[in-house]
Amino acid sequence: MENLDAARLQMAFTLAFHIIFACIGMVMPFFMVVSHYKWLKTRNKIYLTLTKSWQKGVAIFFVTGAVSGTALSFELGLLWPEFMKHAGPIIGMPFSLEGAAFFVEAIALGFYLYGWNKLNERFHWITGVIIGISGVASGILVVSANGWMNAPSGFDYINGEFLNIDPVAAFLNPAWFTQALHMILAAFTATGFAVGGVHAYQIYKKRNIALHKKAFKIAVTFGAIAAILQPISGDISAKDIAQRQPVKLAAMEAHYDTEKGAPLYIGGIVNEETQEVKYKIAIPKALSFLSFGDFDAEVKGLNDFPKDTHPPVAITHYAFQTMVGLGTILLLAGIIFLLSYKKKHWMDTKKYWLLFILLAPAGFIALEAGWVVTEVGRQPWIIYNIMKTKDAVTPMPGMIYSFYMYLFLYTILAVVVTWLMQRQIKVLNKTSVEL
Repeated sequence: MENLDAARLQMAFTLAFHIIFACIGMVMPFFMVVSHYKWLKTRNKIYLTLTKSWQKGVAIFFVTGAVSGTALSFELGLLWPEFMKHAGPIIGMPFSLEGAAFFVEAIALGFYLYGWNKLNERFHWITGVIIGISGVASGILVVSANGWMNAPSGFDYINGEFLNIDPVAAFLNPAWFTQALHMILAAFTATGFAVGGVHAYQIYKKRNIALHKKAFKIAVTFGAIAAILQPISGDISAKDIAQRQPVKLAAMEAHYDTEKGAPLYIGGIVNEETQEVKYKIAIPKALSFLSFGDFDAEVKGLNDFPKDTHPPVAITHYAFQTMVGLGTILLLAGIIFLLSYKKKHWMDTKKYWLLFILLAPAGFIALEAGWVVTEVGRQPWIIYNIMKTKDAVTPMPGMIYSFYMYLFLYTILAVVVTWLMQRQIKVLNKTSVEL
């Protein structure tokens, strides 16, 4: 395995793990504070038990997110030194602000965890809200840095040098808003359905139904609303990509030839050698409309761009199809959930709970697929149209051993977190029975 491939695998693997920990740590505080608010209003002990259980989950994912995020920070410098040499002074602002947001989140978490019966109840609850807001702010700031890689701005690139640096313009790059909006909604969707699925399983097994129903409703309410809003965000993102990164759009749709009134492909198997997509469903003129708001608009195909600037088409296309397909399923599940507030008898059937159990991992699969589209679809560039990934990698040999080490450590981390969460659910069930 070449050094570049090993570095890419290590970065992809650690990012794939971190994004799960980070999203749960970012979103779960909102579940916690809603449950806490209901406890303050109703004094129903079930909500108190649920709040204290969820706060332990927040603490666990805060720590694992911090550890995996720190590793990623080091990897940026160790694996991609040429990138950081030039990008560091330009996008240092969102990273430093993210550190400040993390610091605020850590302080608020300390107040929240140890503030029971010590702080004013309203102030104690507010510290929980601060945890959630700080977590979302951290996510937005990190995504802003990634947006800059897709839409470089805030500098002049003259004769291979980065001059006239404007950190604010780099921070507020053309891609930051669309990517941040899409990512935050994806995080709420994935975490809402994942947490809801865990509680749905407990209900399916008839364990402490009263508590788990309350938990399920809180979590999936967030997930359902985010899933219903996500297509709006997706439409904004698609139009933005069509303008700024037409080659990525072409790869997402496996669209090889430029044409007006371009069709939208659903599914299909890509043959990159023959430039064909077999077994797809083609919706006439839909790609032109979704990309430019005009059924007859021209959509550029991959063949209009130099071949050495093409992303891996099959991977990008399959990832995009996975993201959209699962997103659509979660949207429909969200509608079913909201309708079940009126059709309460649905919750008395096993099929209802089985649906949400099966969908528990779907949001995170879609989220991971979305990041594959973002990162793989930008290749071969690490800074779009400025620096190629192969020119940014470290010249140091032996990266494959570093990859194996991270693979081993992150596997252990995943096993430990899974064990901790399983133990927490057992403790929650036991506590609930005693209540």
